[in-house]
Amino acid sequence: MTRAILPATRNHSSRALTGHGDTIGWSPKHVLRLIVTSAAYRQSAAVTREKLERDPYNRLLTRGPRLRLEAELIRDNALAISGLLNPKIGGPSVKPYQPPGIWDVTDHKYEQNKGADLYRRGMYVLWKRAAFYPSFQTFDAPSRETCTIVRPRTSTPLQSLVVMNDPVYVEAARTLAARVLNEAGPTLREQVEHAFRLALARPPSRHEIEILEKTYREQFANFSRDPKAAGDLLAVGESPRPKEIDVVQLAAMTGVANVLLNLNETITR
Repeated sequence: MTRAILPATRNHSSRALTGHGDTIGWSPKHVLRLIVTSAAYRQSAAVTREKLERDPYNRLLTRGPRLRLEAELIRDNALAISGLLNPKIGGPSVKPYQPPGIWDVTDHKYEQNKGADLYRRGMYVLWKRAAFYPSFQTFDAPSRETCTIVRPRTSTPLQSLVVMNDPVYVEAARTLAARVLNEAGPTLREQVEHAFRLALARPPSRHEIEILEKTYREQFANFSRDPKAAGDLLAVGESPRPKEIDVVQLAAMTGVANVLLNLNETITR
């Protein structure tokens, strides 16, 4: 088997591409390391006035482009923020929550996984072209029926509905809420600030805190009037619910967490 020789001059660039100073070859690890440690790759996505005036079209790579996460990573990100993500590497495909009827068109019976396997990374989700995982499909993952060079990145109302209502994300919001109530201080401000930092990796502004506090109080009032609705919300997902946290309080914070997981900034890198 012969190696493909890349057309390159004998300079630093050719050595970087081949991975060797004298021998023509190919080292993917070397190239990836070169890319991700480069100054251009590590540019911040923040746009300053100076950068915008100097390079309005980003032709000089003065900033990193903002891109929505891929379908699998949106799910992984929500699980990681909530603390549910199972980092196990390798093993058989996993079968997460699925709407009823998806697999009726196939000759296979879908048996959902239980326990920690439910929270493994999206790359391990069972993939069948005739029964495409709808959450991934909504976020533009290819069905693998044809070769896809570049995934499209659409923006539709259905995507927000998935993050708001899919059991994966509702459960992640509930678990994030429990995490916040256990880890943060006793005040509402401390709790919403902690939730915000976990989701967005930055401190919230005063205006953002006010919106989240208002959301919490509205949710708390609604669930106080209807405790059954609070119980129904917290029943979504198979991870255990902490019994020591008040149902109404946890449901109200779950509403806040659901908002945070659905923010454009949360699902964008």
